[in-house]
Amino acid sequence: MIAASVGPALAADLGFRTARAADGPDRLTFGDLDSLVNRLRDTPPGEVVGWAVKELKAGTELRRLVAAAALANARAFGGEDYVGFHTLMALAPAFQIAGDEPDPARRPLAVLKVLHRNAARLAEVGPAKETLTPVQPTGPADAERVRAAVRRGDLSGAEAAFAAVCQGPPADALNGLMPTVDDATEVHRVVLVSRAWDLTRFVGAERAGVLLRQSVRYCVAAERHPGATAANAPLRELLPTLLDRYGLLGKPAGTRTADDAWVAGFADTLFRADPATAADAVAAALAEGIDAEAVGEAVSLAANQLVLRDAGRPKQWAQPNKPEGSVHGDSVGIHTCDTVHAWRSLARAGDRRTQVTSLLLAGYQVARDRAGRVGFADW
Repeated sequence: MIAASVGPALAADLGFRTARAADGPDRLTFGDLDSLVNRLRDTPPGEVVGWAVKELKAGTELRRLVAAAALANARAFGGEDYVGFHTLMALAPAFQIAGDEPDPARRPLAVLKVLHRNAARLAEVGPAKETLTPVQPTGPADAERVRAAVRRGDLSGAEAAFAAVCQGPPADALNGLMPTVDDATEVHRVVLVSRAWDLTRFVGAERAGVLLRQSVRYCVAAERHPGATAANAPLRELLPTLLDRYGLLGKPAGTRTADDAWVAGFADTLFRADPATAADAVAAALAEGIDAEAVGEAVSLAANQLVLRDAGRPKQWAQPNKPEGSVHGDSVGIHTCDTVHAWRSLARAGDRRTQVTSLLLAGYQVARDRAGRVGFADW
């Protein structure tokens, strides 16, 4: 009653918290972060920056606000809301920008901007919106069970299978998710899991499954799109073929260094290749023992060519805030760079299989995206 009359922000200042029918065993809670999560969930966008500044001045660490925002976002949207998951993906980079800001007084600004965007989207969907609820694990911890359920479009089965994977160490959850992610190379599918893993250093390893679970739901939704199976079939056939051809999963990570000339030449090879040939080239380099970082550097340079060579938005695609000739965030090159950055981060974070498949798919994606736009190779 008090919250209804004075508003949730003032009610919280008075020591009250908005109660929900979902508060209980059917609602995700987050231990010592729960009060911050709920406060961020209930504070209107016009008040969230002022409240966050007060929290910072009172001694709350900026990283705890990032953690609370990530959990509030994940619980509400579960990786299924376009604006929601883009907001979540901005949290860790905003914190990195904050760390690079030399003026301490301005340091929180990048994070405050994302907190405002988060609050605005939460307000738009309403306080009852909670996509993630507790899930009981079923069956053995097996990555193939997760992928099989996702391919069937079985959301409840996929979440229960993934919950079983999450009962082990956090690294098992990431590696248990990656065979499912590897089924396609669409930008949000890849960047979401990478950003979620980045955020585990804020929310704590014990909550890794909550953040990574968003990707399970995203992949199920993608699998349900008409034509998804047919569109992804060539990649799903190619990846195991290359792993078997080069015996990559049975070999340790290579340590052969590569000089700048090799990196530049390999980047050009990937840039000019078709997707299958590019993935094969990456597999061959890894099989020869080339260090994964050198291979990844070449893939990044090839991806960067797609930004440098982008002629910009054509006239027929122009919008008021995306004029003709602009290279906006949804350009081919920027999406490719975002995805390759994510693949390389995942390659560093995961086990040998995750390392190998992430780099193979990064090379595949650069070549696929380059081939999808006429003129990239002409400059």
